[in-house]
Amino acid sequence: MFVLYETPAGYAIFKLLDEKKLQEIDNLYLEFESPENANKVVKLKHFEKFADTTEALSAATAAVEGKLSKSLKKTLKKLVSDDVQNQLLVADAKLGSAIKDKLALQCVSNSAVQELMRCIRSQSESLLSGLPKKEMAAMALGLAHSLSRYKLKFSPDKIDTMIVQAQCLLDDLDKELNNYMMRAREWYGWHFPELGKILTDNIAFIKTIKLVGTRDNMATTDLSDILPDELEEKVKEAAEISMGTEISEEDILNIQNLCDEILSINEYRSHLYDYLKTRMMAMAPNLTVLVGETIGARLIAHAGSLVNLAKHPASTVQILGAEKALFRALKTKKDTPKYGIIFHASLIGSASAKNKGKISRSLAAKASLATRVDAFGEDVTMELGTEHRAKLEMRLRMLEEGNLSRLSGTGKAKAKLEKYHSKSEVKVFKAGEDNTIPIGKKRKLTDADDDEEKVEIPKIKEEPFDESGGQEGSSKKKKKKKQKETEEQVPKKIKTEDDATTSEKKKKKRLSESTPASASEEREGNEDFENQTEVTTPKSEKKKKKKKAKEESV
Repeated sequence: MFVLYETPAGYAIFKLLDEKKLQEIDNLYLEFESPENANKVVKLKHFEKFADTTEALSAATAAVEGKLSKSLKKTLKKLVSDDVQNQLLVADAKLGSAIKDKLALQCVSNSAVQELMRCIRSQSESLLSGLPKKEMAAMALGLAHSLSRYKLKFSPDKIDTMIVQAQCLLDDLDKELNNYMMRAREWYGWHFPELGKILTDNIAFIKTIKLVGTRDNMATTDLSDILPDELEEKVKEAAEISMGTEISEEDILNIQNLCDEILSINEYRSHLYDYLKTRMMAMAPNLTVLVGETIGARLIAHAGSLVNLAKHPASTVQILGAEKALFRALKTKKDTPKYGIIFHASLIGSASAKNKGKISRSLAAKASLATRVDAFGEDVTMELGTEHRAKLEMRLRMLEEGNLSRLSGTGKAKAKLEKYHSKSEVKVFKAGEDNTIPIGKKRKLTDADDDEEKVEIPKIKEEPFDESGGQEGSSKKKKKKKQKETEEQVPKKIKTEDDATTSEKKKKKRLSESTPASASEEREGNEDFENQTEVTTPKSEKKKKKKKAKEESV
């Protein structure tokens, strides 16, 4: 059984003298307490030294990647030809599988092998003769430096760092340009304050100052290369009636030097922006098509690299850059932010205020997909980004028009955007409907029925007593007729609504007929009673006189 041990100087192959020692892992370190005991357990069979640093670097990189290097392959071929049936103890399982595939040599890698490697490393000076400690340390240091340099040279994050640095420098240049522009406007404003209101473009303002100098030279200089004809006339007219103070030539020279500095920074900024644009199109074309070069570079810079940005979910990409607002909202229990750096994208800028949140969510979802394709895809093109951008523009158009439909085109019906209006309804309990007795057909009660049910037999007015029998008989007959008519009215109740209305009309007619008749009867009765009293009074007096006359005669 052989042991493959890797060193900065080369490959060492030891022969395990006692295979039973691997079964006693807990006490294995006791066997390597001294060099004599270590030589009893393992014995150096072959040592393959590296020729130079490049060979050591290639062997180290191959071992890190789990591959078989050329020098190790040559060494193991000799071992295989000598002892075919022996096993090889390897520290790395990937390297063991590669050796097994290439050379058909059985390799073992487990916890017992790791413990044996640790013990060999503790006594490597005594086991590897001819390699002093200082030389081994120098080889280890040189190999470490060359390996780290190699990793840095072929690092996939290298392009990310270039983009991050370029974007940070671009932001710093914008800040410096704004400060310098503000200082130049304020400085030259003491001499010609009207020029700042006429020329809103900063570069045109700076070029005009650089070319003209003082406002006295404004009328004689030609500004057609810098300004259009209308603005040129306005500037020259304002220079003639300007209210600014007079300044010396030395002051103008210093202002013009500041203008030169601003123009040079602006020119460098344009070159840097072109460099960033080409880098972004080469590295993340889909993300660049969706959100633009500047916003894509800021997202990569904020995440650290394109791979880190690809690992973020869409919800994190949406609020990336608004961490302070997010934690403030969570602390105060208010609404969380809807967008961060992605807010400055052109798609969100073209949306209305009510649709910005929806578009930012959709754009973040598509941007996260685009970054994953850019980071982990092979032969990346911008087809995915253009397709997603077309879908987002269509969705934005739908939202602005007020029609919302599905982007996937599954054939589902379009949802209507209608506002919900809450209606407050007050329901009253109807006691009449709370009845559990089954009734076949219910007749609707009307006002006419209620009136008919409440109809009472009208009281007949008593007429004054009259001595004549004919009058009494006629009055009795009238009473009987009225009673019959009222009794006939009560059983003859009409059920339909039309008959109810007719009954009301009849009732009104009867009442109107009965009231004048009764009144006329009362009047006639009163008149008869008065006439009777008038007639009866003289007859009684005559009788009384006759009776007195008879009594006196008697």
